[in-house]
Amino acid sequence: MRRRSFHAASAVLVGASLALSGCSLVGSSTPSSSTPVPPSVTRAPTPTLAKFYSQKIAWKDCDGVQCAKLTVPLDYANPTGATIQLAIDRVPATGSRKGSLVVNPGGPGGSGYDYAAAADQIVTGSIRKAYDVVGFDPRGVQRSDPIECVSGSQLDSILGSDPTPDDAAEVAAATATAKGFGAACKANAGPLLGHVSTVEVARDLDVLRAALGSPKLDYLGKSYGTLIGSTYAGLFPHNVGRMVLDGVVPPDLTSEQVAQGQAGGFELATRSYVANCVSSGDCPLGSSVDAGMARIRSFLKQVDAQPLPVSGQGDVKQLTEGWASLGIAEAMYDKGSWSTLTKAMKQAFDGKGDRLMALADQYADRSSDGTYDGNIMQVGNAVNCLDQPSSTSASTYEADVTSFSKSAPTWGPFLAWSGLTCAEWPIKATGTAHRISAAGSGPVLVVGTTRDPATPYAWSQRLASELSNGHLLTYDGDGHTAYGQSGCVDDTVDAYLLKGTVPTEGKRC
Repeated sequence: MRRRSFHAASAVLVGASLALSGCSLVGSSTPSSSTPVPPSVTRAPTPTLAKFYSQKIAWKDCDGVQCAKLTVPLDYANPTGATIQLAIDRVPATGSRKGSLVVNPGGPGGSGYDYAAAADQIVTGSIRKAYDVVGFDPRGVQRSDPIECVSGSQLDSILGSDPTPDDAAEVAAATATAKGFGAACKANAGPLLGHVSTVEVARDLDVLRAALGSPKLDYLGKSYGTLIGSTYAGLFPHNVGRMVLDGVVPPDLTSEQVAQGQAGGFELATRSYVANCVSSGDCPLGSSVDAGMARIRSFLKQVDAQPLPVSGQGDVKQLTEGWASLGIAEAMYDKGSWSTLTKAMKQAFDGKGDRLMALADQYADRSSDGTYDGNIMQVGNAVNCLDQPSSTSASTYEADVTSFSKSAPTWGPFLAWSGLTCAEWPIKATGTAHRISAAGSGPVLVVGTTRDPATPYAWSQRLASELSNGHLLTYDGDGHTAYGQSGCVDDTVDAYLLKGTVPTEGKRC
């Protein structure tokens, strides 16, 4: 699952059905068209990639940031063939420059360009002084040849469709929706649809490192951005500089394991929310955590059978189970949204879905007029379905409902069916789950939040132990990702980025 806000990174639900202008050249403290880059920095993995690794960035002034284009091969197996251009940007360091910190907020499908543009919100003042904050829209995302499969109204129908089919007819309908979405992507995205895997994004990241003139990559990745980072570390361990992976998606989990882990993560986070609601008094969910969780489940069944009316939402006239689930999920990413969810649930119990739909809009990067900001709800599927194979049998997902629901009765059914989109995907997966140790890399700082809904804490523990030079920092808290949420976490991450100091074993904030 994902979120667009800058203080809580993105993580698209696995399988969820789900040109720059006014530019002028400016001075630069990093390599530009007039500043040669040392050959050791631009050495390409193969001679056929040399032209990509030796390219120089011509930064331009674009709406408050410096922007440029980076050329990469469409297919790294055929680097002399077609190319694509990635949109990149940077916000220069405010003090004595240490280097470039490349950032990614997650997704798949989150805009690293927008994330870097919000540098003052996403990193501390100390990091702003020392680093140029650099972002990029990964291939297929927003400014980098965006993959857009369906119209906004069609996406409304997909996101609002039944996420937990209960009988053969509903399973058939869900399967048809998934198949239709995949077919639309294949028809509209062209060859790029087969080349947006995380491995290819990680290879693009090394081309960016070389173009920036950085001998090693300094990187801050959150949520799915951690999968980009760990994949990079596995491919280029000796090019890893100071790498922070906050809210981990482990590369060795299957799509089914990821879905089950997220089911447990959202169950835990929702219980924490209900406990807070109950303790605050006058909670519309009931007087105990178990009663509150049962009330949420019964409510979702009610809107499945009889959606609630909504107004001012473009083509969306009803709050369905699909939209209601996204609205509740949205509030789990940030504890600051819990009071908003409580008000939305009160209104929903009174028969109106406007407030809960507004939360769902935030989740989907959707405006109330029916337009979508960016393409995260479309390209995320393309990435996930390439990265991991999924079962093509509906019986697998039916069995997962039973299995997942044992520990996650509220979110288990929703997450169990989330793989159906990839089951019907028109392009065969190019990746598989695999363990990454990144032997030979420098220290990698892994940050995990104990009640993170989308990237459960156990995942951060897992990757930190699998990396040959992984170091775990634990944040005892709620919400998705930790950097920017805790002074203790911020100080520890900054000490690592600025001085290379890793936390002591067992460090908790």
